[in-house]
Amino acid sequence: MQLHIISFHHQVLLVAAWYAGNTFYNIFNKKASNMMHAHWFLASAQLTVGIALSLIMWGTGLRKTPNLTSADIAACIPIGLFACLAHCGSVLAAAVGAVSFQQIVKACEPVFAAVVGVLVPPADLKPFLAYLMLIPIVGGVGLACVKEGKGVDINMEAFLYASMANAAAALKGKLGSSVTKALKSDKSKNMDAANVYAVMNIISFFCTVPFVVINELPTLSEEWNKAVEMHGAQPLLTNIILSGFCFYIYNEFAFALTASVGSVTSSVLNTAKRVIIIVVSAVIFQEAMERNTVLGSAIAIGGTFAYSLASHAPAKKPATDAKKKD
Repeated sequence: MQLHIISFHHQVLLVAAWYAGNTFYNIFNKKASNMMHAHWFLASAQLTVGIALSLIMWGTGLRKTPNLTSADIAACIPIGLFACLAHCGSVLAAAVGAVSFQQIVKACEPVFAAVVGVLVPPADLKPFLAYLMLIPIVGGVGLACVKEGKGVDINMEAFLYASMANAAAALKGKLGSSVTKALKSDKSKNMDAANVYAVMNIISFFCTVPFVVINELPTLSEEWNKAVEMHGAQPLLTNIILSGFCFYIYNEFAFALTASVGSVTSSVLNTAKRVIIIVVSAVIFQEAMERNTVLGSAIAIGGTFAYSLASHAPAKKPATDAKKKD
C-alpha cells in the first residue's frame, strides 16, 4: 500500500482530531437519539450533513470534484449499502442501549472480519496467531455481559444492531478494498481518500432512505413534533447537525491518517479510541460499569489490539536450499 508521508506533528493532529470527532459524535448522537425516537431517520439525517460539507468543498474549489462514470458509481453502490448498514446499526445500537455496551460489542468487529475474509472469495487467510486472538475478544465481550448476582444480562436489541454494524463493516472492507484502490490509482477520477469517503457517504444516504420509509415514515411527523414539544426544536436540530458534522469529519480524519501511517497503526489507534469512548460515555451518561464489564472490556479490547498486530504480521519467507555466495 502506498502511503502519503506527512510530518509527525501532522499525524498527531490527525489522531487528536479523529479521537475528538469520534468522541463528540457519540455524545451528540446519544443526546439526539434520546430526544427523538426515529433512529433510522437520525442516521439518515446525519449523512445529509456530510453531503452538504462535500458539496461546499467541491463547489468552492477547495477540493477537486470526483470524475466518475456510471460504471464507477455502480461499483460503489454495494460498498455504500454496507457503509449505510454499518452506520445505521451503530446509531440504533447506541439509541436502544448504552454507548459503552455498543462499543464493547463493536470490539468484536475483527471476529466478523475474520469470518468474512474466509467465506467471501477471494479468501483472506490470517496468521494462525491472529485467529487465536479472537478467543479473548469473544470471551471478553461475554464476560462484560455477565452481571454480578444476575448472570448473563444482555440488551439483545442493542447487541443485534451492533452485530449488524460489525457484519456490514466487515463486508464493506472486504468488497470495497479493490474498488477503492482502483479508483484512487486513476488520477483522472480525482478520488483521493477524502473523495472516496465523500462519495460513499452520498451513496450511503440514498441507501438509508428506503429503511426510513419502511420503518418510520408513518410515524415520523408525530415523533418529530413530540420531540420538539418535549425538548425544543433548537436543541434537537443542534444535536442532529453536530452529530452529523462530527461523524463526517472524524471519518475524514481517519481516512487521511490511514493513508499516511498504514492499516496496522490505524488499527491500533482505533483500539485505543474505543477505550476513550467507553470511559467518556460512561461518565457523561452515567452508565454503570461493573467489575465484570470493566474486566471484560479490557480483555476484549486487548484481544483486538493483539489481533491487529498479529493479522498484519509479515509472512515468513520460505527457506531456500542454497544461499547466495559472495
